Amino acid sequence: MEKVEIAFYPGVERDGFRTHVFIKNAKGREGKVQAVILAAGLGTRLGLEEKAYPKGLLKVAGRELLLRHLILLSREGVEKFVLVVNPRNRKYFEEFLARYPEYRVILVENSHPERGNGYSLWCARLAVSGPFVLTMSDHLFEEAFVKRAVRGQGLILDRQGFYVDPVEATRVKVSEGRVVEIGKGLEPYDGFDTGFFVLAPEIFKAAERLVEIRQEISLSEIVQAARIPVTEVSGLFWTDVDTPEDLKQARKLLIRASVKGAGDGLISRTLNRRLSTRISPYLCGRITPNQATILSFLLGLLSAALAYFHTAFGGLLYQIHSVLDGVDGEIARAALMKSRFGGLLDSVLDRYVDFIFLSFLLLKLKPGGLLLAAGLLALLGTVMVSYTTERFKGAYGKDAYGIFPVLHYFPGKRDERIFLIFLFCLSGRPELLFPVLALLTHLKVLFTLTVFWRKRSELEEAQG
Repeated sequence: MEKVEIAFYPGVERDGFRTHVFIKNAKGREGKVQAVILAAGLGTRLGLEEKAYPKGLLKVAGRELLLRHLILLSREGVEKFVLVVNPRNRKYFEEFLARYPEYRVILVENSHPERGNGYSLWCARLAVSGPFVLTMSDHLFEEAFVKRAVRGQGLILDRQGFYVDPVEATRVKVSEGRVVEIGKGLEPYDGFDTGFFVLAPEIFKAAERLVEIRQEISLSEIVQAARIPVTEVSGLFWTDVDTPEDLKQARKLLIRASVKGAGDGLISRTLNRRLSTRISPYLCGRITPNQATILSFLLGLLSAALAYFHTAFGGLLYQIHSVLDGVDGEIARAALMKSRFGGLLDSVLDRYVDFIFLSFLLLKLKPGGLLLAAGLLALLGTVMVSYTTERFKGAYGKDAYGIFPVLHYFPGKRDERIFLIFLFCLSGRPELLFPVLALLTHLKVLFTLTVFWRKRSELEEAQG
């Protein structure tokens, strides 16, 4: 049997590579958490073979594919990684890992990458004890996919395959909850192989039997021979990167999959997101989410100043600001840079922009009497709509729109208010805006509080 070289990287002791940290898993039980990432491929279809540059270090939305695996799997409790590389690309991975010493990584060298990814899996056998996650360095997953997949068993199957080419994707046939056949062009089939597995060490027995009789072994052959179980995780974003076209498409698909969704109002769902998701791919990796927030804030201030001198142009720029206001979140989710501070900063600056824009517009009208009262009520209502849901989140730790979808049926969210303001500015009758906005916002607050009140018992019980 051929010798496999194992290198011990920062944070992993040479005489303790079989010792793993015990942590609580999703069900509260203690378990060993480790992951194997296969990265010994030659990248021929991406034109990387000559330089031996690994696919796993290519960037999508500003993050290396491998770093995405390390971040997402670490968030789910994985504390030890086994990275299978080849002799030619090993130096690139060593340089990369030196920048991220917080991750405990063992480098396992596959001296014969031409023997296939199944052979790479077999090479990892000495560095693994107990159940482990297995994935490929050139695959891309959204966070929601990983959260569900790590709680599965065996091959993670997608029956829908929304984000992959069904012709190119590896198909799987399932019987009695186990893999019976796997391969491209398979007919009939039950779903697609996502390239994500949760395996037991027994998989190495099936791998060894094939290694002894074949020169080239694919992971699919091992999976089929072992008849591993199947867990379905369908409809979420995942893809693999094999060609330059895949790389470009992956960035766009990742941005599209990073749309917030639950908290979006009608205008965001039907208009703003269609525009922002075309802008974000060009900015992701070039600017940070907080920088995008600041740029959107400055544009909002500019729209307020412009509205004071030219109402229609100011309203148009305000609507453009509303479109760009979604870019920071899309970048944050796509680039795995989402933070609580970023959300706080965005929320606070949005309140400033809304208050300043409406104040400038009201000052331009030189209001008195009823118009002044309506203007002040509109300003108050605009603040209170956002405050009500933010205060709910602070009290219960949950997004109100996520657990009460009925809130979407009553207009008044920020994107809807801005679009309404934009229309009144274009109409040349901004004085009519303030009574309408005052009525709309306070009714929205009343409706929201009514929903909360009716569900108060359930909410209190859920809080314990």
